[in-house]
Amino acid sequence: MEKGKRHVVVSALQFACTDDIPTNLASAERLVRAAHEKGANIILIQELFEGYYFCQAQREDFFQRAKPYKDHPTIQRMQKLAKELGVVIPVSFFEEANNAHYNSVAIIDADGTDLGLYRKSHIPDGPGLWKRYQEKFYFNPGDTGFKVFQTKFAKIGVGICWDQWFPEAARAMVLQGAEILFYPTAIGSEPQDEGLDSCDHWQRVMQGHAGANVVPLVASNRIGKEMIETEHGNSEITFYGNSFIAGPTGEIVAAANDKEEAVLIAHFDLGKIKSKRSSWGVFRDRRPDLYKVLLTSDGSKPSSIH
Repeated sequence: MEKGKRHVVVSALQFACTDDIPTNLASAERLVRAAHEKGANIILIQELFEGYYFCQAQREDFFQRAKPYKDHPTIQRMQKLAKELGVVIPVSFFEEANNAHYNSVAIIDADGTDLGLYRKSHIPDGPGLWKRYQEKFYFNPGDTGFKVFQTKFAKIGVGICWDQWFPEAARAMVLQGAEILFYPTAIGSEPQDEGLDSCDHWQRVMQGHAGANVVPLVASNRIGKEMIETEHGNSEITFYGNSFIAGPTGEIVAAANDKEEAVLIAHFDLGKIKSKRSSWGVFRDRRPDLYKVLLTSDGSKPSSIH
């Protein structure tokens, strides 16, 4: 490899989930293998891919879907797959930790090593009676803080779905050295407002994170229509896919549509991007001394809070 060049190939997967774990794991593994055949080094699977997005309903029985991090069977299966193929796989799962529950991701390195855990920091709750994203019922706010993982191919930062709407999260990960950002996602229709399609907004926000931090960004979303029985009757979300990979100026370099399974691939030279990030000056010219207001909820000066 030419001096100063560090090439990496990233992939975003996209598929429709059933509510059967073995079926979904088989789909994920099939697509991971397809990405590997295309040369991918780091492969992102969508959020909570073991089953339906169950957060459409507040149901006590759905807590049975959670499993402890230690000896989690899906993580163990993906460790074997990662080791076999020599690829990095972030694995999203519903975590039980004693009496707490988290929306979590384990980062599996290319030798099958589990590099650690990130727990989703921002937990959404949808509007109106017919809420579709009722995650506060199931998930505690994550307590890991934003983290960076040194994998075989790159230092990566991983946020989960709603985290992707917060520029502070992206900046925190890149400040810690993240060279690529990854966001496993489950997002789709908003039945309380049939005129609302958040897809373009969702994409543009993350393009901004890539451009503002001068790093590539990978987002994986599911597709398909999922119906969950709720306390108010059946609830349905049509997931809009549109998984994508953005380059370090926010440009879209690979994108899926809203209906079809996909294996997206993009090549990046991390050495070249590092030089561009340094010369662009967005980290050189930061003024952390002026950002204390970001530590407040209402914009008050921290010194005025008692």
